[in-house]
Amino acid sequence: MKNISRVIFASGSGTTRAPMATAIFRATPHAEEYTCEARGLIVQFPEPLNQKVDAVLISNGIELKDYSTKKLMDSDFTENTLVITMEETQRQKILTEYSNATEENTQLLNELVGDELEVIDPYGGSIQTYGLCYEVLKVSIEKLIKILEAQ
Repeated sequence: MKNISRVIFASGSGTTRAPMATAIFRATPHAEEYTCEARGLIVQFPEPLNQKVDAVLISNGIELKDYSTKKLMDSDFTENTLVITMEETQRQKILTEYSNATEENTQLLNELVGDELEVIDPYGGSIQTYGLCYEVLKVSIEKLIKILEAQ
């Protein structure tokens, strides 16, 4: 990983974990300037942010205005872009289906930051489940920013 200036969080539909991670990343102080975006792997039409994600973000003082899902595209992979997934199956899907994806530019969040477990998908769970997902992502993203800024 070198000279990363753009981070893309990618997950299933792009309505839950990826935008939550993006909002946390943007709200977390960092010394370097990064562009941070969310993408979905299965997006057939633009969808808004999951309502429970929105509620959890707002309760933590973060607002993600005018969010709408976007599908991950081959053109998203540029020299200075790091695509981060929440699950190994998502990472493998990207490496298989996107010609510009490589082992270096497509990483699994928990492996990248040294966490043992993948980030759980809260979809369909209680607001507390979404809150737990937020807490896990917050800790992981704080570690991620330290790793990016040490490069």
